[in-house]
Amino acid sequence: MTRIYTESEVIAAVAYLTEPRLIAFCQARLVSPVQGESGARMYRETDIARLQLVSDLAENYELPDDALDMVMSLIDQLNTMRGDMRALMQAVAAESDEVRMRIHTTVHRLR
Repeated sequence: MTRIYTESEVIAAVAYLTEPRLIAFCQARLVSPVQGESGARMYRETDIARLQLVSDLAENYELPDDALDMVMSLIDQLNTMRGDMRALMQAVAAESDEVRMRIHTTVHRLR
């Protein structure tokens, strides 16, 4: 089961994170917490990792919110593409030697 963290636990766990900054990150949709039974925002471990990255970028590089949004969007796209590439590589590996050789030849020709 995934551990869920309260707002105060997240603020304590993430360097440079303050309550106003956390609220701003949520409003900018840089992180999407889940809603707890009481209606309070609750955070998963992936949210904490993302908040650490966003906080580091904001603090160390002094990126404004719109730049943070763009950087995080690019990181999300890159992670999606890495997953797609991993799945494609597994699909190619499952093919016969003949098919893999044709794909290899075609890729090198297209480069």
